[in-house]
Amino acid sequence: MFVNVAENIKTVSYIKSNASDVMDYVYENKNPVVITKNGEARAVLIDIDTYQKTQDAFALLNIIKLAENDIKAKRTRKANAVFSELREKLQRQAL
Repeated sequence: MFVNVAENIKTVSYIKSNASDVMDYVYENKNPVVITKNGEARAVLIDIDTYQKTQDAFALLNIIKLAENDIKAKRTRKANAVFSELREKLQRQAL
């Protein structure tokens, strides 16, 4: 989906006067609105679903970065060794 951000630029005074309508627009269309103050972009209003997906994506990227750091530092183990250890622990707990 392509979003033309230039079409969704509103002044802070417009937002103040039309907050409910702007929020409905953002929610229904899933398009962000750039909010300007004194002609300068200051904030972006996005719907809650997009915000949550963005946060989830950043969290996943952070996990990947941590994993890459572990690989570089050679803090890894072979998968079959890890699974064997987990099976043994589960068997002990089942007893």
